[in-house]
Amino acid sequence: MHIHDLISDSASLANLCTRLAQADYVCVDTEFMRESTYYPELCLIQIADDKEAAAIDPMAPGIDLKPLLDLLTENDEVLKVVHAGGQDIEIVYNLTGKTPYPLFDTQVAAMALGQGEQIGYSNLVDSWLGIAVDKGARFTDWARRPLDARQIEYAIGDVTHLSKIFPKMLDRLRTTGRGAWLNQEMERLADPANYANDPDQAWKRVKIAGRKPDVLGRLKALARWRELEAQAKDLPRGRIVKDETLGDIAGHPPRKQADLARVRGLSQTWAQNDIGARMMAALENAAP
Repeated sequence: MHIHDLISDSASLANLCTRLAQADYVCVDTEFMRESTYYPELCLIQIADDKEAAAIDPMAPGIDLKPLLDLLTENDEVLKVVHAGGQDIEIVYNLTGKTPYPLFDTQVAAMALGQGEQIGYSNLVDSWLGIAVDKGARFTDWARRPLDARQIEYAIGDVTHLSKIFPKMLDRLRTTGRGAWLNQEMERLADPANYANDPDQAWKRVKIAGRKPDVLGRLKALARWRELEAQAKDLPRGRIVKDETLGDIAGHPPRKQADLARVRGLSQTWAQNDIGARMMAALENAAP
């Protein structure tokens, strides 16, 4: 397999995508940072078929990702192979409003083959190829430039190994007859609705003990409010209000904004600032 140097210009990327558009399948992975943002910051894209592989720098000045995004979302002739690809799919959705299609997730396929519900990538590679994945670059700050050779090699390995595993997995599924239900599951994974981050559905992420109508109504209103705040500020949900605090407020709502000063998990300044006022407005408008 030919491994390209890091692609950081539009012409090289366009040429690569023209070739990959003729492949039966491409394996895709991304590296991103999300510790301090609501939306993942895309830092690297890796892609491979059975002949060539490349890492693409989406942070390179002036690079046009459209040929790559079109390959992933508009070309129905090329199967997109991922492993536990939910966050990779979310990134593509955020950029395009579409999801990679058609889709094959090797973690889901491994479950159909009896390898457990959520086999990790390293264990998958070991079980199918007998290769121990170097985890040394796993906690890299992928947003920092320049990336060194070891980081790029680590990242590309995520798709070069997958390109060898996928055909073997497909053969096993065919011979065992266990792949019949996979089409429905892959269609579900590719459904754009899964990645829309609809504020009206945000309450489903929060676990609370009770399900009384009034408590649930307040939780729905609070979770919607928090989602909109997090999206507007591009901050993680927990940086706005933690789940536990959100659940406590839904169960024991403050009567007035001044009471927020006594809520565990909130700064006392919420008793008089704008964000506290917006949260109280959400509570007041809650419906069972």
